[in-house]
Amino acid sequence: MQRPRFARLLAAGLLAALGAGCATTGLTDAQELALYQAHAGEPVKSFTVFGQLNGWSPLGDAALAVWARPSEAYLLELTGRCIDLDSAPAITVTNQGGRVYAKFDDVLVLGGLQNSFRMPCRIAEIRPLDVKALRQAQKQLRQANAAERQAGTPPAGNQ
Repeated sequence: MQRPRFARLLAAGLLAALGAGCATTGLTDAQELALYQAHAGEPVKSFTVFGQLNGWSPLGDAALAVWARPSEAYLLELTGRCIDLDSAPAITVTNQGGRVYAKFDDVLVLGGLQNSFRMPCRIAEIRPLDVKALRQAQKQLRQANAAERQAGTPPAGNQ
């Protein structure tokens, strides 16, 4: 009896993962970064990481969003271009005793297209994200894009 239940849970998990992968806003990197910047607060000096990051999203090659917890995220703007950030399968963020500091800590790209040594990417600025408002804005963009597709017009981010 446990096997069918496990199979249903596995199938549900796979469908959820596939659905999340398809739930993009259809925006360019610059538009996506602008969306995150619009939902970011004033810069802070640091934030706390409990163990490892809960998730991350590249926003071009000089910024990313990191989730310390599911409902706590930060926009990290870097001092310059971070090679392979937008195509990296994984990153790590340096920290000092569980705290990540602007102008001191780095984003390290792991894996990616080039398997060579990469320079650490210094964090220039940390801004807390309004996660609820950001998710709502993303949901509205997905709905607008879906409505435009049904109407036969190209989505706003793909023109």
